[in-house]
Amino acid sequence: MNKNLPLWLTLGSVAMVAMLHILPTIGMAMPPVLLFATRWMAVAILFWLGYQKKSLTTWIFVSMFIGMAVGYDFPEFGTSLEVLSKIFIQLIKTIIAPLLFGTLVLAIAGQSNSAQVGRMSVKAFSYFLGATSVALVVGLLAINITKAGVLPESVRKRVQTDKAVTINSDQLTLHLPDSTKGEYKLQYQGKNLSPAPEAAKQDWKKIILHIFPENASKMVFEGAVLQVVVFSLLFGFALRQVSERHRKTMLEWCESLTEIMFKFTGIIMYFAPLAVGGAMAFTIGKMGLDALLPLLKLLGTLYIALIVFILLVFIPVMLFFRIPIKKFFLAIYEPAALAFATASSESALPKAMTVMEQFGVPRKIVAFVLPTGYSFNLDGSTLYLALASVFCAQAAGMDLTWQFQLAMMGSLLLTSKGVAGVPRATFVILTATLAQFHIPEWPTALILGIDALMDMGRTCINLMGNCLASAVVARWEGELENND
Repeated sequence: MNKNLPLWLTLGSVAMVAMLHILPTIGMAMPPVLLFATRWMAVAILFWLGYQKKSLTTWIFVSMFIGMAVGYDFPEFGTSLEVLSKIFIQLIKTIIAPLLFGTLVLAIAGQSNSAQVGRMSVKAFSYFLGATSVALVVGLLAINITKAGVLPESVRKRVQTDKAVTINSDQLTLHLPDSTKGEYKLQYQGKNLSPAPEAAKQDWKKIILHIFPENASKMVFEGAVLQVVVFSLLFGFALRQVSERHRKTMLEWCESLTEIMFKFTGIIMYFAPLAVGGAMAFTIGKMGLDALLPLLKLLGTLYIALIVFILLVFIPVMLFFRIPIKKFFLAIYEPAALAFATASSESALPKAMTVMEQFGVPRKIVAFVLPTGYSFNLDGSTLYLALASVFCAQAAGMDLTWQFQLAMMGSLLLTSKGVAGVPRATFVILTATLAQFHIPEWPTALILGIDALMDMGRTCINLMGNCLASAVVARWEGELENND
């Protein structure tokens, strides 16, 4: 039997089921019982595909669709499955700090040199700046072309209010005052995040201070990836200066720690399909597909812009640096799917490091570029910020000049690097930008309704961009293996 037959049979069957569900939208009524039965027939077929393929990547793909079906047909149960994704993310967080510490110390003190770290830094940050700048431009052009924020007057009146309101979405709570005055409050899991006036004061001094750790335990507890990188680099340079006896002992310990953490990652990854299914079930169970229709234009604008960004930036970069396109996308599929389904870059970081090393990027480059990019190369988030800030202005009826919009983009290019350790940081930056440029805050109530779904797309692109950055730096250094 053709080894690809299960895949083609599955895709064909799922396509037929999808067609049955599209027919009611064009006026051809279908019995609800039939639609329910076909949905779960598709689930059964997908389950069969996973059983036939017996690969983790396939099960992640299958689990995404199973989770969507569970969330759609059993929303209350689907919402409760969020605990699966939370368990997975918490387990992943325990790996990140020791894994980064071990790999970076080995790279600096074991086999690399100070000059190479300096070269990698310059090349990586040059790429980061170029990619995020283009992302801002793509997001800005996309929202100006689609004008998704230009709302009918009836919709604007329903959303705009002269009374204080509270909107809740995925543990993120926004307390809005009246539409013209007052300070809103933003909370995550019941804890206050910076309100607009404070967040807007983010300057270069705060950004630099955020880079450097003040307490080793604190940086691990808070998951401050960039601070872990800085600490590990300094530790590695210090280790180069001690006697051979001490250096050898510490290097052997770091090597053992790194190998154990990679094996630890492999064990946790077996839980990934359940985590992905739980995350999708929660998202669809809580949001529902019908709730997306009024905001479909905004959601579509973001995802089309992300696709355009891949075509205009990722593909030309891969061609220029001679990075095999098909092989690259096949390599990063699994961590990218994880990042998309869980809307968490951290959940995919250990797996991304593993697959990029298998792709041919040396561990010393992967260990430096990937975690650094998590703070400085947020392509998807940067694109979203450009799009969302102009969307809010359009929704409020403001006609922004190009000079004004470019000034906002310049501000976002800086502030998007400044609060990497804040949960749901992108929304914090957005609200801060609105306050800084005197744009009404009430349109954020619309965005917050679908922020979880937008977060999935931008997080996936963030992950893909950082994986590509590591391959680019490796090629730039002449150390990309087996990909010529």
